[in-house]
Amino acid sequence: MKIVKSKFFIFNPKSYLFGDELLELAKEADHLAEVYPEISIFVTCPYADISRVASETKNIIVTAQHLDGIDCGRGMGAVLPASLYNAGARATFLNHAEHPLTTSQVVASVNKAKELGMITVLCADSIQEARMLAMLEPTIMLCEPTELIGTGQTSDDSYIVKTNEQVKSVYPNILMMQGAGIMNEKDVYRTIKLGAEGTGCTSGIVKAENPKEMLRLMVEAIDQVMNEG
Repeated sequence: MKIVKSKFFIFNPKSYLFGDELLELAKEADHLAEVYPEISIFVTCPYADISRVASETKNIIVTAQHLDGIDCGRGMGAVLPASLYNAGARATFLNHAEHPLTTSQVVASVNKAKELGMITVLCADSIQEARMLAMLEPTIMLCEPTELIGTGQTSDDSYIVKTNEQVKSVYPNILMMQGAGIMNEKDVYRTIKLGAEGTGCTSGIVKAENPKEMLRLMVEAIDQVMNEG
């Protein structure tokens, strides 16, 4: 399994980008990961783009949007974890608000990802859900209220602080990612300053006037917090 650094950033373009446009930004992220080696940078890809992005980058952690907890065999239409790993994915999101799973599906998917040595980014909506899912010991817990996703309104300070504390009280080694409404480098700075190990962004980057520059500014904001100690 790849090691996630003490601070990280996830560029999650969802289904906004694919093909050449996605690859161009993935290469920019790859460059930033080389410039800032103490920050792990993830890039999620549509399934069909994983192999290409993985083969043309070397520093980022190529990430699947989802996987199903299945083995080779039956499962028409399901996302086979082994095929994602073979294509170059070394991490996966699970239980995102736009792809929610049942409890049994979450357990099976986390276990299968762990078997393959993949980093798990497990999503939770509430403090209670985050505490429950922390029992599965994912690599990263992404805490974001569903109603704030894509709105430009970030989680309030108390939500960030409480979820960080509650999850780590269950399993202290989980890395905390706080998302929802991250639109610019100021949001990134605030989130990391409040104690999250990482954050990420979708629309704030893909809809920016200059997506490459916004990606750079967000990564630089994490570096700034690290340098401040």
